[in-house]
Amino acid sequence: MTKPKPAQQTPRICYLAYPTSLMLQSANAIQTWTTLRELRQIAPQTLALIPSKWREPSRFAEVGAVHLFRPGIGRLSRLYRTTLLYYLEHTAWAWMCLGYLLLERLRGRRYDVVYARQIVIAAWWAGLLGKLYGAQVVYEAHDWETANPSRAKERWAEGLLHLMDRVALTRADAVVSLTDHFLRELDQLGWRPERAAVIPDAFDATVYLPQDRAAARRLFGLPPDQFVIVYAGMTFAHRGLDRLVQAFAQAGLPDANLIFVGGRPAEVAALREQVASLNLAERVQFVMPQPQPVVAQYLAAADVLAIPDTVTDVTASPLKLFEYMAMGRPIIAVDLPALREVIDERAARFVRRGDVDDLRTALEELAADPQRRERLGQAAAEQAQPWTYRRRAERIIALADALLPHHDAERPSSRTVPDTQGA
Repeated sequence: MTKPKPAQQTPRICYLAYPTSLMLQSANAIQTWTTLRELRQIAPQTLALIPSKWREPSRFAEVGAVHLFRPGIGRLSRLYRTTLLYYLEHTAWAWMCLGYLLLERLRGRRYDVVYARQIVIAAWWAGLLGKLYGAQVVYEAHDWETANPSRAKERWAEGLLHLMDRVALTRADAVVSLTDHFLRELDQLGWRPERAAVIPDAFDATVYLPQDRAAARRLFGLPPDQFVIVYAGMTFAHRGLDRLVQAFAQAGLPDANLIFVGGRPAEVAALREQVASLNLAERVQFVMPQPQPVVAQYLAAADVLAIPDTVTDVTASPLKLFEYMAMGRPIIAVDLPALREVIDERAARFVRRGDVDDLRTALEELAADPQRRERLGQAAAEQAQPWTYRRRAERIIALADALLPHHDAERPSSRTVPDTQGA
């Protein structure tokens, strides 16, 4: 008599994240929250651990996250300004997560894979805590800590930054990168782990989808025939928006309108000063941060969406790129290999980094060619389709599944997601 095959199981994942905003006021919080929403729909047993202050409001309860007390050591940086205090805070919290998971084990709940996306937490789990607990560790790398603008700046701490990068990237059982370009850098260093996956950012298909331009313009009181450029983002720093304003000022588009959605008060104030100095106040609009459905309507109102620069290079995978694409609008984007992994010339007009003249020319070209804009927008919407959060969650689960002992030899091969596996 043939022995029945065991029932197909989904790996039990514990997702550790340290979002900068529990109310989704930052890009990393939005990415974490939406990824968790999709993970728990596919694998309801997924556990998410999130730090929070006492009685701090949080949207993460909506996706079933467990809130562990945030140590708050980093707040001491008000007395002595250093990122090292945040490293201590993240270290304390990493150990708190171990304590919680050990308690969960006593309750009969054990997790196969610990998935971390913050460098200090990932380094502790990859180097030590994963072995103490007995789980596979996946590190989702968003940048080198040695290149992080918010890293510890003390000269003596340079070795510590290098150590964190090395431990997290070489001791983890698998590394998730947002771009293949970053994995190639790991190859060159000899740091690439046995298992690696490229899992870029994504867009929320429940919010970002093609919408009627005329209806969106009526909503915001924008003229139906005006050429409108939109940039939307949580923050403006290091995004080259001053160059976008300069290119807009130089472009021969007297009836065009430029709209910025989002940004922190100090960042908006700096751009307002530049706009005033160029006598553009009547043609440049600043919109305070909005809920995602409202942001999507502003994107729908645009003729062109702009990404003049990114904070990182080899790990660049800005949320706005995927959201822009999903809206079916033409995109002007800085020409970086990491962005070309997601979108190509059929959907975007690429511009040389830091080149204001090229950015000005791109604005003028697209303003003069509605048919080209239509072609670019249609291609952008088509190229966006693989990058939903649902697919992102499926890729994460497939990678976690590949790390489990080979009872998965009995599983259907369709569980594998080939495009996530590093070569």
